[in-house]
Amino acid sequence: MLRELPRWDDERLVVGMETSDDAAVVQVSPSEALVLTTDFFTPIVDDPYDFGAIAAANALSDVYAMGGTPFVALNIAAYPTKTLPLDGLTAILRGGADKALEAGVGIVGGHTIDDPEPKYGLSVVGRVHPAEVIRNIGAHVGDRLVLTKAIGTGVISTAVKRGVAPADVVATAVQSMKELNRAAGNAMRGVRAHVHAATDITGYGLLGHLHEMTLGSGVGAVIHAGAVPLLPGARTLAEQGVVPGGSKANLEQAESFTDFDARVDGATRTLLADAQTSGGLLVAIDSKGVAAFADALVSNGALAVEVGEIVAGDGRIEVRA
Repeated sequence: MLRELPRWDDERLVVGMETSDDAAVVQVSPSEALVLTTDFFTPIVDDPYDFGAIAAANALSDVYAMGGTPFVALNIAAYPTKTLPLDGLTAILRGGADKALEAGVGIVGGHTIDDPEPKYGLSVVGRVHPAEVIRNIGAHVGDRLVLTKAIGTGVISTAVKRGVAPADVVATAVQSMKELNRAAGNAMRGVRAHVHAATDITGYGLLGHLHEMTLGSGVGAVIHAGAVPLLPGARTLAEQGVVPGGSKANLEQAESFTDFDARVDGATRTLLADAQTSGGLLVAIDSKGVAAFADALVSNGALAVEVGEIVAGDGRIEVRA
């Protein structure tokens, strides 16, 4: 569809739509560029405040993935005002506002429509030096792949919708989704010379977003399935068949560019393709920068797990047990 649309051919455009990157980047001066992104979705948890906070963290993540610092945002909201009490919308907006405040971001306006199904998110603007932009392409052979959050939010959110999610499993997943990727973004900037590519893990799952990186970089990748961190309860739910349609579609697509070790079971394959909400960053970083990057995250109470490496190739991914 995007191929049919006119392109904005302007020398100020640093990153556009061509490589399926996390955000657009437009240069406004020799020392500053703006990072621009929009993200919104339907509720994935029951609590409206948590939904607002998760949606805001998810939208802000795109700016962190590009090496930028978000500073201002606009609300995007849809709500059935005739069938649901307005205090639900108030709670959603408050959750988003509190998360933005935590990130040092001002929400300065927005737009709301009446809609049969609630939806919420943000349009975010960030800042980055034009020479410091981190893209989802540019990974080098030999880079380590470091993931900054556990995966499994797709199957857990589906369990919530089906009413089969244990309360402790939901609580841990909600906390993960509400967690900003600010620490990971700061850590990347701290070792910028060693970071060659990054992306946040969202709707296409770990394998789908990694494929965008490998394909755009002209390389391959190896993922060590046993090293990938999973949210508590996610494996059990996947083994029980509690899997969203989006994750099933992701896995079907991933099978066209992924070589799975026969020892990697079905639940693991599903989780590697699981559609994430407000997932972590996946960073391709050379071996000299891994320790400093991980130390910076751990010192901030965040996660940094080496899950694979970049190898020579043409975009394909190998998943080992």
